[in-house]
Amino acid sequence: MKAFRRAILATPAFALLTACSVPGPGEAPDGIHDPYEARNRKVHEFNRSVDRTFFGEDTGTSEDAPNQVVEDFRPVVANVADTLSLPGTVVNQVLQGRLIDASRNTLRFGVNATLGFGGMFDVADDLMNIPEDDSDFGETLAVWGAPEGAFQMLPVLGPSTQRDTVGMAVDVFLDPFVWVLEPGEALATKGVRLGADVMERAQYSDSVNSVLYESADSYAQLRLIYLQNRRFELGEPAPEAEGLPEDPLALDTEGF
Repeated sequence: MKAFRRAILATPAFALLTACSVPGPGEAPDGIHDPYEARNRKVHEFNRSVDRTFFGEDTGTSEDAPNQVVEDFRPVVANVADTLSLPGTVVNQVLQGRLIDASRNTLRFGVNATLGFGGMFDVADDLMNIPEDDSDFGETLAVWGAPEGAFQMLPVLGPSTQRDTVGMAVDVFLDPFVWVLEPGEALATKGVRLGADVMERAQYSDSVNSVLYESADSYAQLRLIYLQNRRFELGEPAPEAEGLPEDPLALDTEGF
């Protein structure tokens, strides 16, 4: 527990040390700070090879449509994954001072975990109008004033920033399931979330493939989409470009 407290206390300082000397959102040329582009591009090519291995790069046709059983099961997996993520979301919203949102998500978790049969059904949204509302420690750092830092491309995990990379590491420790469940059970919760991400990748196959395999510069396109998406979520100045969706949240960039 002492190690956990030290990690939580050290993380904001680490984020500030790694990012305080770089431009904030919108201040760098074109609103993008990417001093590690050469290395990031190599990681991006690795990620594309991994993605190609598991999903291919064909946009697909109606004949290649996912199995209907899988499609019917996908919302269930997504709902369970969302329910499992709620305790971590509540912790972050408390740290951000968003106590009303934290209370709402606590209620959402209780309702879906019980009446929703372990989160398989989103009863909270369907009957009580309490929709999904995610948060993470990257957002918490932003609320605390930590700069975004440089853009990063992480192996397998995809696009990120220095601030969000630190946030992802801390979110592992902020997940209450890590502390209350046996190691095997906690690992199973991570497996469910991974399964939901894989199913989501398959669901939006056409959109993802168009970026990864049909763009003139898939790295630059993905970097721009990610930064637009993330800064839109955080209310920070976003870079602009032609040819992208008006709503940057229309394309999920997780796991590219």
